[in-house]
Amino acid sequence: MPENNAGNDPKGRDAKSPGQIPANGLWDVTWRVYVSFTEDRVAMIAAGVTYYLLLAIFPALGIFVSLYAFAADPADISRQMEFLVYIVPSEALRLILDQLGTLASQKPTTAGLGLLISSSMALWSAHNGIAAVFEAMNIAYGESEKRSFLHRTSLAMAFTVGGMIAAILAVLAVAVLPVWLGFIGLERWAELLVDFARWPILLLMFTGGAAMLYRFGPSREPAKSPWLTWGAAFTTLMWLGTSLLFSFYLDHFANYNATYGTLGAFVGFMVWTWISVIILILGAEINAELEHQTMCDSTTGRPLPMGERGAYVADTVGDPAPPPN
Repeated sequence: MPENNAGNDPKGRDAKSPGQIPANGLWDVTWRVYVSFTEDRVAMIAAGVTYYLLLAIFPALGIFVSLYAFAADPADISRQMEFLVYIVPSEALRLILDQLGTLASQKPTTAGLGLLISSSMALWSAHNGIAAVFEAMNIAYGESEKRSFLHRTSLAMAFTVGGMIAAILAVLAVAVLPVWLGFIGLERWAELLVDFARWPILLLMFTGGAAMLYRFGPSREPAKSPWLTWGAAFTTLMWLGTSLLFSFYLDHFANYNATYGTLGAFVGFMVWTWISVIILILGAEINAELEHQTMCDSTTGRPLPMGERGAYVADTVGDPAPPPN
């Protein structure tokens, strides 16, 4: 339910957070998101981002395995990541786990040399992959890229390393932590509490990652946290639900192996990644149009008048939805 309005504007032009936008204003937001989805060609932009992400993900797995070795035995990594079967299509998951198993089984000397090579490849590939995501964020927020190459590259690398560390922590929390706690011998109620709590924590980590991307991805003055949470929460819940449905569809109806042969698993993974990127961009569109609804300063720092805030959706006001015919 929306919070009480900051003022009396029926459209929420004086809202200081998305929760203060009334129903009439939320209808304007919904209409603009629908229009922007088409005008920004989100599906096509997502296809381009997917291409760069697929080039980046497999070299990045090499770094993931090497970093994972500092926290747990990399030989067990495939088994410990099987919990992803609930949210990742089985064909796509098998493709990832097979690659992880191959990397984890390498000899230490090979892995050590491979760490240097794959690290360089993955970080540079991540620049292309994450830069493509940043460009998608710019499109969603109506911005053009104004950051220097060095700034953009260092930010992309920071997101890459941070994402890998977060992924390792997620695997440890979901798959490894219960095993560790089993050795400690906790009370039964404590084991059940930990077993339940790890899943909401995982979703919160995903939501936080999406919010960070929406804050630092576009080339603009960062938005305040309340203007990031709605899109991030939408992305998390929509991605989770869509992944479950797509996994069910692949397991019971589609048969990519019959059509694409040995490439079937990769095609399934590619389509799932494309859908995930669409949802990620759609979350950014939602955040952008929520900001576009208010005349209050939605950026960080001291309040500034419109036109001086360094963000298109904060410096302008979105169009109202047309009246019904």
